[in-house]
Amino acid sequence: MTIMNMFSYGFMQRAAIVGFLVALCAALLGVSLVLKRYSMIGDGLSHVGFGAMALGVALGQAPLYVAIPVVIVAAFLLLRISENSNIRGDAAIALISSSSIAVGLIVISLSGGVNIDISEWMFGTILSITSAEVYACIAVSAVVLILYVLCYNKIFAVTFDEKFAAATGLNTKLYNTLIALLTAMVIVVGMRMMGTLLISSLIIFPALTAMRVFKSFRSVMICAACVSVIGVFAGLIASCAIPNLSPGAAIVVADLLLFLCFWGAGKLVRR
Repeated sequence: MTIMNMFSYGFMQRAAIVGFLVALCAALLGVSLVLKRYSMIGDGLSHVGFGAMALGVALGQAPLYVAIPVVIVAAFLLLRISENSNIRGDAAIALISSSSIAVGLIVISLSGGVNIDISEWMFGTILSITSAEVYACIAVSAVVLILYVLCYNKIFAVTFDEKFAAATGLNTKLYNTLIALLTAMVIVVGMRMMGTLLISSLIIFPALTAMRVFKSFRSVMICAACVSVIGVFAGLIASCAIPNLSPGAAIVVADLLLFLCFWGAGKLVRR
């Protein structure tokens, strides 16, 4: 089966659209998060999303629409805990993520197990995304990209030298909160694609891969976006060509291979 034939199917077209948008948004935000040493926020928020989706299913509501506000609130609380208490950022993430998974499992068990496949939430089901979910992803991605472009200079400032940015009068708390909230939105729509356990890879891998070769913020950002999109499409093609191959796992392995290629290229460039 050729690549053109693969993408002639509706489910592959929907997966490609969602994959492209989530990969692009996650890569752009991932550069800032990795540079600020806050990359594991994606992992923590995805666990919150699992608990919120479980609650949505138990209440008979659309899981995506329940999860978005809950995860946004969690991102806000996570920043406040890190900034205003003795709990460090990584400890706060571990505290919230483990608690959210536990709450999600309790909700599922108390609601009679609910007729759901937990593995779909854990590892994603990008090939079964519905048209409604595609529209929701387009709307969320548009908001993320527009806000990111409009606030690019401010995000750049708080990413590289937050203290200097604050000294110049920039409201650094506001833009740190904006980064966290945009990340929360991407995490929620990306969970349907990659699952709770794998979504953070879309934030971490592209940024680290681009940094093996490029050094400027703009070049790293552009490269990370390209790498992320390539990894998603490579994973989709592999999962379609190889029976029973998990799309989410294939995307992560594709990202890993790209990282290794760029790591080797970076070694050669420095020599």
